[in-house]
Amino acid sequence: MRRLTLLGAFGVVLLLLGAGCGIPAASDVRVDGKVGAATEAGVVDGPGSEPPTRTASGSLNEVFVRNFLSAAAGEPDRAYERVKAFIAPEDKPRLQDKKGSEVALNVVRLREAVYTLNSDSTTTVKITVQQIGVLRANGILAPPVATETQYEFGLRSATFDNGANDERAGLYVLNPPNVLLLSDDALKQYYQDESIYFWSSDRTRLVPDQRYRPLAVPNERRVNEVVKWLVGGPSDWLRPGVVGLPDRTELINNATGANGRWEINLDMSGDDQHGIDQLITQLAWSLGDLPGEVELKIRNNSQPVQDLDERRNSHQLYPNTASPQRFGVYDGAIHPIDFGSELSGVVPLAPEVNRNIVSADLALGKDRRILAAMVVTGSSKNRYRLAVGTGAEPVSVISRSGTEYSSMSRPVWLRTVDSRPGRGLVVADGQLFRFDEAARMYPVPLNLASADVTAVAAALDGQRVALIGGGRLYVAAVNPDGGGVSIGPPRQLATSLTGLTAVDWGREDRLVVAGSAGQQAIYEISVEGALETPLRTDVGAKVNHLTAFPTSRSVRVPSGAYMYEANGVAYRSSPFERIEPDRMRGIAPVPNGVRPSNPSAPFFLY
Repeated sequence: MRRLTLLGAFGVVLLLLGAGCGIPAASDVRVDGKVGAATEAGVVDGPGSEPPTRTASGSLNEVFVRNFLSAAAGEPDRAYERVKAFIAPEDKPRLQDKKGSEVALNVVRLREAVYTLNSDSTTTVKITVQQIGVLRANGILAPPVATETQYEFGLRSATFDNGANDERAGLYVLNPPNVLLLSDDALKQYYQDESIYFWSSDRTRLVPDQRYRPLAVPNERRVNEVVKWLVGGPSDWLRPGVVGLPDRTELINNATGANGRWEINLDMSGDDQHGIDQLITQLAWSLGDLPGEVELKIRNNSQPVQDLDERRNSHQLYPNTASPQRFGVYDGAIHPIDFGSELSGVVPLAPEVNRNIVSADLALGKDRRILAAMVVTGSSKNRYRLAVGTGAEPVSVISRSGTEYSSMSRPVWLRTVDSRPGRGLVVADGQLFRFDEAARMYPVPLNLASADVTAVAAALDGQRVALIGGGRLYVAAVNPDGGGVSIGPPRQLATSLTGLTAVDWGREDRLVVAGSAGQQAIYEISVEGALETPLRTDVGAKVNHLTAFPTSRSVRVPSGAYMYEANGVAYRSSPFERIEPDRMRGIAPVPNGVRPSNPSAPFFLY
């Protein structure tokens, strides 16, 4: 048996391809770690929006399997046809076709593949996977239904069918899985992840909902697909925090367009002009950066033609996302962090309340009102209280929670676009609480597999949160419930990381998460868990604090977009560097011979 790493295995595949020979007949090949990306098959088949054909890999087992796990990608109506092209004729009936909205792809993250050559010249393949979710025909990646962690199937040469010894005839799959499998690498390569938007439950702001559009869908059909997604409503996990289009809304014919002008005709109840105007804004943002004009018709009655770019420019998604202002804690007080090339802010707290601070979240509310929430030390070491102050800068009046706790996470504000009183979330002693401007804390019920919550982060829209409970990652919708806050059923996200310790929102559709990937690491993870990007894999110690500067798809991510603390030392990203005391503005000089304190708990004001 030969044991190959991913890079080594693929290098061997390329060498074998150049030499025109196959895997030695007497050996088993194990590919350790994550199986290579579907893009690697492009070396054989070339790039494109359609997955490789069955014969693109020749007789190379590893490349063929990667291509097989890409075959379902593309327009749903042809998914079974593409997959069955890989299956041996005698085994095609094992996979029962489904049509239309019933087409669902099991998206999996490949962990390991083992290839065993049998005496009859077939090969047995065992793949170990992590179930990520179910990609439905409406572009939603729903939570996984399958629980399998391993699939087994066979491979045989297609030359058996024509009697010719021709490696170009390729391979066939024997005893295929009874579901359509799609690797996460194929999802990245053959789909465009997009945000469509629904109005928050109070109809004050738009909230993104992630979808996947096959790249094989022609651009001229993009508008039609987006409108159908909006008519179909939001993802289940997001539904408690948003409102869909009126009941029984339907698309009349297909959306049509020519020369940058699109016509959309809806059968929609009601004649509320404000609601129609909000729908136009919703359409403009859901169509991403698509230029041109749109003419919306309600039951064949035309609304004024709208320029999509003008509508997006006049109805911004989020305020106060222009540039980061960094702050951190030094000797119990908040200070600006100065990296020279960035705008350095002023601490919006009066000196008499800027003390005994462990961590904080400072936010800009309506009319530049400051919202300050801080964890402060209590009556003894390792006891903590919540301190809250709001108002014009500098905030000088602080309220404190009546109860002390043995542990407390960094508090976060739920951003709003109006002048309603501020509300936030914080974790204390493993329980999620909401708090108000008077620092009153109220338990928030959660239905989690583990009752031990350790971290919470709020999206810029104020309608979605990320949670860590029992070392696992969740997202959930927020529903303002009168003067309080309720959290919808959390959705657990599949990730390669284990033992998660910290989370924040890096973009409207991405989370920055700290955990273990064999060693301590920080990843960027999409809001439904499918897309992962390692940001830092050599952290070296457990991350106990993490903060990111959130942006939308239309805002460029700034340099140093996240900061963290590990083992009592704070860092910033890209360029990676330790946050030294000399980066902290306004601190007192340290006497000679005295070792300065380490800055801690860095955060952004926005």
